[in-house]
Amino acid sequence: MTHPCETHYGNTSENDITLTVDGKDTYEEVKKSGRYRECKRTQGVSTTDLVGRMLLMTKAHHNYQQHTDNFGRGPKGLSPWTGVSQFLQTSQKIIQFASGKEPQPGDTIIYVAGAFDLFHIGHVDFLDAVSQLSEKPYVIVGLHFDQEVNRYKGKNYPIMNIHERTLSVLACQYVSEVVIGAPYAVTKDLLEHFKVDLVCHGKTEVFPDRDGSDPYAVPRKMGILQTMDSGNSLTTDGIVQRIIKNFDFEFISYVHVYGTCAECAINYSHKRSSYLWKSV
Repeated sequence: MTHPCETHYGNTSENDITLTVDGKDTYEEVKKSGRYRECKRTQGVSTTDLVGRMLLMTKAHHNYQQHTDNFGRGPKGLSPWTGVSQFLQTSQKIIQFASGKEPQPGDTIIYVAGAFDLFHIGHVDFLDAVSQLSEKPYVIVGLHFDQEVNRYKGKNYPIMNIHERTLSVLACQYVSEVVIGAPYAVTKDLLEHFKVDLVCHGKTEVFPDRDGSDPYAVPRKMGILQTMDSGNSLTTDGIVQRIIKNFDFEFISYVHVYGTCAECAINYSHKRSSYLWKSV
C-alpha cells in the first residue's frame, strides 16, 4: 500500500542500505513513484560513534590520532582506516561543503562564534535569524578548537571534533565562511581582518575568557554586538540529556556495533549514575 505522504512529499535518504523486517527495500514504494533521491553520506562520520562518545564520556575524539588508533585495537578489530567511524579531513572535502563565495560590495559581514557542537535545528534557526538582519548578509562562523570548548563547557565536550564541526557548519545554507580555530575573544584584529560590520551571539551563556575577561568586550565597546533570540530553545546539552535518558537502549546499540569490552563495562557501571545526575 502506498503511504498517503508519498503523494504529497518527496523522500530523501543517505546511501545506506535499509531493509524492512521482511527483507524488502524500505524505500521501494517511493522509488517506484519516482519521488526518491539519495544523498551520499560523508565517509567516517557516524551517529553511532557520536552516541558512544556521549555514553562513555571519553575525550579521545579530541586527539584524532589517538581516536583512530583506539578503533584499530577494538574487540571487533575495526581498522582505523576502514571502520565505520574514521574521519579523514582533506582540503577537497572542505571545498565540497564550502560555498566558495567572497564577500561582495554592499554585503553586511556578520560574525558569530561558538562550538556549534552536534549541529542541530537550534543552530540553524539562530543562523537563519542572523542572516535576516541584512538584505545581503555574509555570515562568518568562528569555530573554537576542541581544547577551548572543553575549557568552558567541561565534561567531554565537544562531542564532535573540530573537523566534524567544520563540515556541519559549512553545509548550512546561511553560512558563507568558517574560521577554523577562531580565538575565543573577538579581537579588534579579527574584526578588521574580515571587515566585520556586526557581531552576533545567541541567548546561551557567555563564559569568561581564561583571564576572566569578557570575550565580547571589543565589539561591545564598538557598538556592533547584538544578542539574537532564535526562538528555538534546543541546545547541545538538551540533546545529550535525551540520549542519557535512553542510556540503556543506546548503550546496547553501541555495544552491538563495537563489541563488548572492559572499557565499556567499566564506564557503564561507574559512569551511568554519576553522569545521569549531572545531566538532569
